[in-house]
Amino acid sequence: MFAAGHIPVIGEWVALPVLRSAGAGPTDPLADQVLYPTAERLLAHCDAVLRLPGESAGADQDVAHARRRGLPVYHDVDQIPHRAPQETA
Repeated sequence: MFAAGHIPVIGEWVALPVLRSAGAGPTDPLADQVLYPTAERLLAHCDAVLRLPGESAGADQDVAHARRRGLPVYHDVDQIPHRAPQETA
């Protein structure tokens, strides 16, 4: 994905350190207030979603949120279009 010009992000990469900083973990009751809301906030800055195979209520929730926002949902990395390199100032 990176070679195609994208930066992959998974909500847990952000949410888990936030939970740890609060002294909690993914099974703590506080997790419900951090995990899904973090993913939803990240999706507000995403161009698309890649839904990998496997059962995941959280991933299904991300897909539903992406579709409500009109974002493309891909099911294979080969479906993701390449982005043209952007010039830096």
